[in-house]
Amino acid sequence: MMSAETIVYDEAYVREFSKSRNEPEWLLQLRLRGLALSNELALPKPDKTNIRNWNFNSFEHTVEQEAKITRDELPNEVLDLLGNEEEAGNVIVQKNASIVHQELSEDLKNKGVIFTDLWTAIQDHPDLVKKHFMADTVQVDEHRLTALHVALLNGGVFLYVPKNVQVDVPLQAIFWQENANAGLFNHVIIVTEDNSSVTYVENYLSTNAGEPAIANIVSEVYAGNNSKVLYGAVDNLGENVTAYIKRNGQTGKDGRIEWALGAMNDGNTILENWTKCVGDGSSADAKMVTVGRGEQRQNFMVRIDQIGKHSDGQIFAHGVMKDSATGIFNGIGKIDKGGKKANAEQTSRILMLSEKARGDTNPILLIEEDDVTAGHAASVGQVDDLQLYYLMSRGITRSNAERLIVRGFLEPVVATLPIEGVKQALEGIIERKIQ
Repeated sequence: MMSAETIVYDEAYVREFSKSRNEPEWLLQLRLRGLALSNELALPKPDKTNIRNWNFNSFEHTVEQEAKITRDELPNEVLDLLGNEEEAGNVIVQKNASIVHQELSEDLKNKGVIFTDLWTAIQDHPDLVKKHFMADTVQVDEHRLTALHVALLNGGVFLYVPKNVQVDVPLQAIFWQENANAGLFNHVIIVTEDNSSVTYVENYLSTNAGEPAIANIVSEVYAGNNSKVLYGAVDNLGENVTAYIKRNGQTGKDGRIEWALGAMNDGNTILENWTKCVGDGSSADAKMVTVGRGEQRQNFMVRIDQIGKHSDGQIFAHGVMKDSATGIFNGIGKIDKGGKKANAEQTSRILMLSEKARGDTNPILLIEEDDVTAGHAASVGQVDDLQLYYLMSRGITRSNAERLIVRGFLEPVVATLPIEGVKQALEGIIERKIQ
């Protein structure tokens, strides 16, 4: 096991791991830089959350490569996420750090769409990957966890949509952790060129239990001019998994990124979602829901920077805390100098279902331009007594009435997910967590 300050995976290990993946020199050098920085940089400092004693060090990085399997051989937990036949036709399933199942329609291949594991993309499309990997949205030297992410990167996918291509069916990635003490260092890159669009949905689930494990996850989304990306995610990692999740994006002129994030992990979690609306007329819409339970500690930061003129940024976050769980929401809307006619709005609310549960919402507006509009709303409280009374007066028990209110409270994000299997799975997770 590592100490809090020393990483046992040394340069020799990183070099050998990179060689085993047949990686190019530029990626090896980036790994080595990340390794060096991970021993120098401090941990991130999320607002109002002390993470110094969280487990970021106890994990097993090397896992055996898994054999390919057919759709029928996938476990029920994975099959349930695939949705109907049309929705299930374009999917990547990663078990631990291996791609075990992959499908992409011939129609999308013929249109030039790339949807594959990160290492195949590095071999077949090296310039595309190098241009976007840890480039404009995430930096290796931000803090210890981003540096460690690069050094020990062991999973992920690459999605590319060429100019003028509209992908009408959702593409899906399922990241399935089975090893009890695995360290998942996953990286997702999505690139849409001008006048294109895509919907991407990912699920993280773990069937492991007991031993400590970590997930260090980074996603980068680049939406070109007049392009649109809808990015849905449901995180459902176990109580033993400490998670650091960073999903960032950048938009071109009239580009748009929509986020629909279901943060349903049972372990301690940091989740960051940061979009930069660079181009004029660009927009970002970030919706997130979470349910915390047990002794869980969670910290969320959703931020939209509006750099271009006439940009629009919308943040919507709803959370439910029960038992002794704690959830911190930090919403940041920033309008840069020169971002005239920009609009920044945010809403964050937390429901607490027990006396020991704690929630905190911190809406922040950073405005550097005069000719803009901006606003925020935030609240923390118990379930509304009038709503409970109304439902109970119709013969519904208090516990069922409370569950109905919570489900309605979280519905704005659940309804956004485009794959029916994923939507139903998220509804099931919510139901289990609020019982």
